[in-house]
Amino acid sequence: MSEGKKLRILRDILGDFRANGEERLFYCPACDHHKRKLSLNLEKNAFKCWVCDWSGRNIYRIVRSYGNYQQRSTWKKFSNQIDIESFSEKLFGDLEEKRVKPKVDIPKCYQSLHKNNSPKAIDARNYLYNRGLDDLDIFRWKIGFCASGRYDGRVIVPSFDLDGDLSYFVSRSFVGHQKKYLNPKASRDFVFNELFVDFDDDMILVEGVFDAIKAGENSVPLLGSTLRENSQLFQKIVSNDTPVYLALDPDAEKKAFYLVKNLLSYGIELKKIEIPKDKDVGDLTKRQFEKLKQKAITIDPNNYLLLQSIMAV
Repeated sequence: MSEGKKLRILRDILGDFRANGEERLFYCPACDHHKRKLSLNLEKNAFKCWVCDWSGRNIYRIVRSYGNYQQRSTWKKFSNQIDIESFSEKLFGDLEEKRVKPKVDIPKCYQSLHKNNSPKAIDARNYLYNRGLDDLDIFRWKIGFCASGRYDGRVIVPSFDLDGDLSYFVSRSFVGHQKKYLNPKASRDFVFNELFVDFDDDMILVEGVFDAIKAGENSVPLLGSTLRENSQLFQKIVSNDTPVYLALDPDAEKKAFYLVKNLLSYGIELKKIEIPKDKDVGDLTKRQFEKLKQKAITIDPNNYLLLQSIMAV
């Protein structure tokens, strides 16, 4: 798509612009500042507002957020970005109709940790404290525990769908069971805690639920290190053009590049958080993770090939 065609669409959405070298300065629709402070670089496919700091590495985010259907369709048609409608039809077809809402029940032995001072509740809280969690984390993630039955001696981290119904739960031993995790036999094709996920904001993808708690707001655990193209989470990331921070443990790096390749092929704005080789995300403090996030590497189709060759060594 030529620069002229792109500028015509952007002018229709944002109004007139002023050229400044390679930059094009528009009024920012996010903060509505009275001066042209939204800087766009069409060659680098990046934008930044110098007042409200709204920024991104995919100008289509502006078109998607503030353009009409015709403007979005035209941009996608004449750019290299894969058309989202074609993507959905091609990969998913009528999968949405075939998907059945998972039926998962919380264990009958589940007890809340909130204001519970029984001996096992204290042991469960101490286990979570030792992993770097605090009472606010326990409250936000609705973490409970079991003191009897199949899940005796395990903390329970529930997941809720958009209707507020239980979609899954993770159970982790805090008393030294040989099998650390004992999770329900249910489909994992769902978005963990989708009730609290904002697909319009930056999302952090991590492996496990305790990683997600450490990573902070809008973190989603994959419950593994892979993400299939026909999964609900992948579909919703692409459909919403959600910017992604990828933070997988070092031993999953090679699998991560398959995910990186797929996300890049659909024009997703992607950054990779480098985790120290002797650590997992769950080993880090929240402050340590935030510092690593601030140093995240932007990945695009150019440096992806370089990073892939490094990982192959």
